[in-house]
This record gives sequence, structure tokens and C-alpha cells, in this order.
Amino acid sequence: MIFTPLFGMAIGGEIVGLVEQTGLVAKTVLLILLIFSILSWAIILSKWSALSRARAQSGRFIRAFRRAQRLQDVAAVSEQFKPSPLVPVFENAYDEFRRQGETNITAVQRAAQIASSEELSRLERRLPLLATTGAVTPFIGLFGTVWGIIDAFHGLGDAGAATLRAVAPGISEALITTAAGLFTAIPAVIAYNQFTHSMKQFGARMDDFSLELLNLIERTTGIPTGVR
Repeated sequence: MIFTPLFGMAIGGEIVGLVEQTGLVAKTVLLILLIFSILSWAIILSKWSALSRARAQSGRFIRAFRRAQRLQDVAAVSEQFKPSPLVPVFENAYDEFRRQGETNITAVQRAAQIASSEELSRLERRLPLLATTGAVTPFIGLFGTVWGIIDAFHGLGDAGAATLRAVAPGISEALITTAAGLFTAIPAVIAYNQFTHSMKQFGARMDDFSLELLNLIERTTGIPTGVR
């Protein structure tokens, strides 16, 4: 067990040494990849926290909604579940219902759909940066590697020593940028796919909630909403 951290420290020291030996282009590429990595991890952590809260509060709001007998009962407690995207859907539809009275249920349905679309757009905010990170950073790292290999072979030609021992250090330094590109891209791709799946779940959940809301209106007012 003692050898494991020592081995990790040794590997880390070797990587730091390789990075220090890289040229200006490779260092610039690594800096760009570091910025992408910091931004993507900031988005991943904040989005994961926000979606966890939204998911938990949505479950609580649904339970409170299903226990309620009137729209007013739901409106009275909706603020408690504010992180949930279902709350704006309800509030928008409820406000439209109070403005329209019982004469235009179609307008209430449209209000719920508009709120659902707005909430979904809010939840998807900053996700394109994760997609961009996953798509672009491997190529940025590859560019650094290609440039480093060109530089290594150019130096080899100047030295006139065509041996593997002569070219291997330069190539190993160049491959650092490819590894860094993959290290940046892989978490971003995994997180983007997971968050996209969560967005689809939230979209379906808001659509289902809109139907439940119309059912409650029909039960409490007796107005047919066309929902079956």
C-alpha cells in the first residue's frame, strides 16, 4: 500500500518534467486545454448540483400537488418547491387561468407549454460548452502532438542522429498534449450525455405534469379540457 502513493508521485513528477521540457506551442496548447477543463468541470459540478435539487424538489412538489383538492391549495405551497421546474409551469398556467377565468382552457394549456419550454431552456443553459469541449479538445491536443513530432524530427535532422533514442524524448513530450486533450474531453462528453438524458426526463415530466394540471382543473371546475 505504501508503494501506491509513491508510484503516483513518481509518475506525476515525470509528467511535470515532460511538461516543463515542452516547447512554447505545446505549453500554449496545454494552457488552452486547462482553461477548457476548468470551465467544463465548473459547469459539471454546478449543473449536477442544480439538477439534483430540481429532481428532489420536483418529487416533493408532485406529491403535494396530488394531495391538493384545489388549485389554490397548490398555489399556497408552491413557493416551497421553487428549485423545481414544475413550479413555474404551474404558476404560469395558474396565472393564466385566473386571468382567463373559466372561458379559455386552451390559453391555460398554452401557458403551461410556454413555461415548460422556458424551463427546459434554462436547464440546458451552458450545456453547449460541454459539447464543444468534448468535440474540440481532442483535436487541440492532437495539434500539439503533431507540432511536437514535427519539431522532434526537425531537431533530429539537424543533429544527424537517426536513432530511436534520439527521437523518443521529443515524441514522448509531444504525446502529452494528446493525453491532456483526452483527459479534458472524456469527462465533458460523459457529463453532456448524462445531462442531455436528464433534460429529456425533465421535459417528459413537465409534459405529464401539464396534463395532470388540466385534469385537476377539469375535476375542480367541471370544465372539459379535452385531456383523456
